[in-house]
Amino acid sequence: MASLDETTREREPLLSGGLAQNRAFSRSPPRPHNAIETRRRTSDPGKPASISADIRRSTNTLAQIAAAMFSFIVLGMLVSTLGVMVPQFEAYYHLTDLRVSSIFLVWPSGYVVASYLNGAIHSRFGRRGVAAVGPLFHVVMAAAAALHPPFPVLLVAMAVGSLGTGVLDGSFCAWAGGMRNANVVQGFLHGSYSAGAAVGPFLAGTMLEVGRLPWYAWYYVLLGASVLEAVALLLAFRFEDAASYRSTHTQDPDQDPLLSPASAQDPTSTSVSPSSKTAIFKHTATWICALYFLACVGTENAISGWIVVFMTRGGRSSPYLASLTSSLFWVGQAAGRVVLGALANDRLGVRRATTVYLLAALVFEALFVASVRFIGGIPAFAAAAIALLGFCLGPLFPSGVYVLARLLPREMHVGAVSFVVLVGQVGGAVLPFALGALVEGLGIQVFQVVVFVLILATLGIWLAFPRLPAADAGCGDRGSGRGQLGR
Repeated sequence: MASLDETTREREPLLSGGLAQNRAFSRSPPRPHNAIETRRRTSDPGKPASISADIRRSTNTLAQIAAAMFSFIVLGMLVSTLGVMVPQFEAYYHLTDLRVSSIFLVWPSGYVVASYLNGAIHSRFGRRGVAAVGPLFHVVMAAAAALHPPFPVLLVAMAVGSLGTGVLDGSFCAWAGGMRNANVVQGFLHGSYSAGAAVGPFLAGTMLEVGRLPWYAWYYVLLGASVLEAVALLLAFRFEDAASYRSTHTQDPDQDPLLSPASAQDPTSTSVSPSSKTAIFKHTATWICALYFLACVGTENAISGWIVVFMTRGGRSSPYLASLTSSLFWVGQAAGRVVLGALANDRLGVRRATTVYLLAALVFEALFVASVRFIGGIPAFAAAAIALLGFCLGPLFPSGVYVLARLLPREMHVGAVSFVVLVGQVGGAVLPFALGALVEGLGIQVFQVVVFVLILATLGIWLAFPRLPAADAGCGDRGSGRGQLGR
């Protein structure tokens, strides 16, 4: 979840977007956008210093984006393999379904704490501090889990790891959101997360079932990945100290990424006020979107968290194929976000398109139920149905952010999105835990019923959104897929 203050003020350069101009308190004089503009603004061809400086800075930005993308791959691997580890934890620690589901409750705690720590880390250490602290928490978690400690200690280690995930996720989303080409960079980051989430269960399942290794061997892999993550981030952000961070964060409205260039030049344009942090709760759209994210994220985490258990117990699947099913769900989500978000929304409009996606998700969930109960429990058919279900669920999160942004005043966007994303994380913890409690009492077959009900509830909440303003209903409603603001 992005920090409330950070996203509001950040603006970083990207190659095609140019360099931010005239930053207050800058330690260097303002430079032109790129090499081409440099030639336009000076008639002296003997000044290559500015051109080389721009090239160096653009190269450094690309290195930072690449390092952040690798970090998001690690984040995806950490989160997605929890579902693969649930049956392993049950067998190793002799846990019930209810007790093992407590692992889903500790994970979002890191996002809550990170929302308060991010500002302090940036102000005291800059992004270099984020690059050091986030991977450090991942290293601690992976090292502790690799030692296969008692389950309560493992829960604490998971909470520490989730704190690192929250710090990196919120900070880099805010950093990318402040760039000129924010949608492109956001797409790179969240695409990397989806790639890691797809690869993680496959690798973990291969190690556990084909390699016959114990569950904690996977955390040695995550330990090595976390160390590489730390090295890459520290090298890429080694010059981004607190002074550099403060020099690029001012109250100047032309540095607010939420304002268009025209409104940034207009001194009468609305700026973010402190009262907007509480005013967001006076809008019905905020609460509807919070419920929508609670159901949406909760549904995704319930599926990814319990699909391996369901496939092995009720789907007549081997543990290896069950882990592949989890990977296919994340692959479907990544493909759905790209294909459905970029193409279908431009044709149908976000409201109509998302309604169609949810209806299709209900159909594929019904096919998944039929594949287990009426088609002889063919694991391959069930895995295909889960992949198609993930394909339909992929664009739901960005669509919710888009609609909320269209329904609220511009100055409330950051606070409102941060709030609803946090509620989504709560849903991502509570609903999988509740599903574990139901599985404990009613059996694993309840998984299919719960998922169907959750998708149906998500559809009902989506239909409760107010209609978009007239300008958005005509054409601005189209293209929520290009706002890849969430997973």
